[in-house]
Amino acid sequence: MSERQLHLNAFIYPAGHHEAAWRHPDSRPDRIYDVTYYQEIGRTAEAATLDAVFFADGPALRTDVRYNAAPGLEPITLLTAIASATTRLGLIATASTTYYEPYNLARLFSSLDHISGGRAGWNIVTTGTDLAAANFGLDRHPDHTERYARAREFVDAVVGLWNSWDDDAVLLDRAAGIYADPDKIHRIDFRGEYLRVRGPFNAARTPQGHPVLVQAGASNDGRAFAARYAEAIFTAHQRLEDAQTFYADIKRRARDFGRDPEHVKILPGISPFIADTEAQAKQLQREFNELTVPEYGLGQLESLAGESLRNLALDEPVPAALFADAGDVTDNAASRRQVIAGIVTRERPTLRGLLHRLAGARGHRVFAGTPEQVADTIEDWFRHGAADGFNVMPPYYPGGLEVFTSTVVPILRSRGLFRTEYTGTTLRDHFGLPRPGSAAAN
Repeated sequence: MSERQLHLNAFIYPAGHHEAAWRHPDSRPDRIYDVTYYQEIGRTAEAATLDAVFFADGPALRTDVRYNAAPGLEPITLLTAIASATTRLGLIATASTTYYEPYNLARLFSSLDHISGGRAGWNIVTTGTDLAAANFGLDRHPDHTERYARAREFVDAVVGLWNSWDDDAVLLDRAAGIYADPDKIHRIDFRGEYLRVRGPFNAARTPQGHPVLVQAGASNDGRAFAARYAEAIFTAHQRLEDAQTFYADIKRRARDFGRDPEHVKILPGISPFIADTEAQAKQLQREFNELTVPEYGLGQLESLAGESLRNLALDEPVPAALFADAGDVTDNAASRRQVIAGIVTRERPTLRGLLHRLAGARGHRVFAGTPEQVADTIEDWFRHGAADGFNVMPPYYPGGLEVFTSTVVPILRSRGLFRTEYTGTTLRDHFGLPRPGSAAAN
């Protein structure tokens, strides 16, 4: 077996990651509010010894529900249900530093980590949509710089709370009548520009010390934030060379923060259409693309372009100038514009073709091929400094994950790239991450 091992997460998007998945007969949009559906997906992922399942989330209705299924279940609650149906699978959920308070969020993820036996991960986001502000009684959504300044304070406060109990604080001395030693439980007295949190936390440390910290921002602020805090990073790239550049940049930044770059796992997204032959896989992809509703895709694309595209004909080439100002990666929307600008410049697609390119996984890499070809591209990126693993984004659920785990995973195992069984019990074990120390150890 290869010394360095792949990490694979199943990114759960209820009907599937293709925007038309809910219309395809192999998907189950009728079950996206059925907890047993997600428990079944979790068991499929665990049977294949995947590192984790991951749920994205946002505190606003962003999907145009005329044309797509709306994933509305709160992910931490849902992952707790999946925890009860699995024993080893990691459980990663998105939660916003803009629309939570540190103490509340610390309790939610600490509880998930305790309930699951140490399998929780927190995907840290600042929330990128203006739609959220009004749901929380705010007049405006904070700007990008302000959100990241608050996020840095937020993570420091949450981690401080999780670490405020020493590992040996709980004595459980029945004879002496002492449950815990108060001298080993500490106030954090955190005071920042945006947040104040006294502490201490009201629960002991979790089996893995504290949940794994995950991040998905690709902006300049996001990269700096990830290099400082993140233990796993989800990212979107179309080409090997772009992924290599991102990988090297993050590892360098982590080293500059005094961190071990091996403890920062970089996991690009890949959305594979898989069939026995390449022609069949591409035909499957065409089937999904033919089910798209242009009105839906246009709305998504216009939100990134920042202007109306209704004057463009669907079967005419997209003007290169439309995304020419993608420029520096100042925020996550800009990073996604850069991905689209690259597609337009290299491929010169029609508007319909671009909508199809983006329908597959919202800018993440879509690949159609045989199980061997999917394994080849995963291995290529893994061996050539572009990825420590992948966030697998099946175009449709549940079958897309079942095909991946039953056909691609065995090939990766035969090449010595992926585990045949779990060797640990926590998400940190799966990712090969150290257990963080408590306040007394830091």
